[in-house]
Amino acid sequence: MASLSPSLHLPCNSRTGFLGKTQGIRPRVIPTGRVGFVRTVVECKESRIGKKPIEVPSNVTLTLEEQFVKAKGPLGELSLSYPGEVKVVKEESGKLRLYKTAETKRANQMHGLFRTLTDNIIVGVSKGFDKKLQLVGVGYRAAVEGNDLVMNLGFSHPVRMAVPEGLQVKVEENTRIIVSGYDKSAIGQFAATIKKWRPPEPYKGKGIRYADEVVRRKEGKAGKKK
Repeated sequence: MASLSPSLHLPCNSRTGFLGKTQGIRPRVIPTGRVGFVRTVVECKESRIGKKPIEVPSNVTLTLEEQFVKAKGPLGELSLSYPGEVKVVKEESGKLRLYKTAETKRANQMHGLFRTLTDNIIVGVSKGFDKKLQLVGVGYRAAVEGNDLVMNLGFSHPVRMAVPEGLQVKVEENTRIIVSGYDKSAIGQFAATIKKWRPPEPYKGKGIRYADEVVRRKEGKAGKKK
């Protein structure tokens, strides 16, 4: 049986090819002299946080040694080492200011980060920080026994946690936990460890939450309609 579709095979010397004379199509040739590249220098913007000066209270003693800063105040003593992309300078007014030593993306990131870390150690040794947590749930209670934080969270046994050195823990009305100290990172780490024992669940909101935390609630399953 003969095929009904026309043959698509053409001879190699056909004049009806894509570049043949019959169609009159010619490839466009671009002169090499007209091709070029434009080089643009992109400068990193200075961090809005990093360029702010840092106030140093009168009750804080600072020790600067190249890429190392030590702050000593009434609440304790903290130190911080800086990467090569950042330089810290103490001005005649007594304020601290951080500068970038290179114009790179990483230097811009380190500029704002270490300005915040420097401010944290100065505020920490002079005023201190605190983090508040709330226990939500029937029977959920907390108490401080010696140097331990003891919590009843619905398990078969109470949860006992040793308070790290340099931190203080206070419990109010059996359901409010206040973690305070001069090291902001240590406070945040210990508060996160407390919350990890019973994170708030989204249906009834039971669990341990931060005092300023908003727990997004979910709607439970609806009963079967009759």
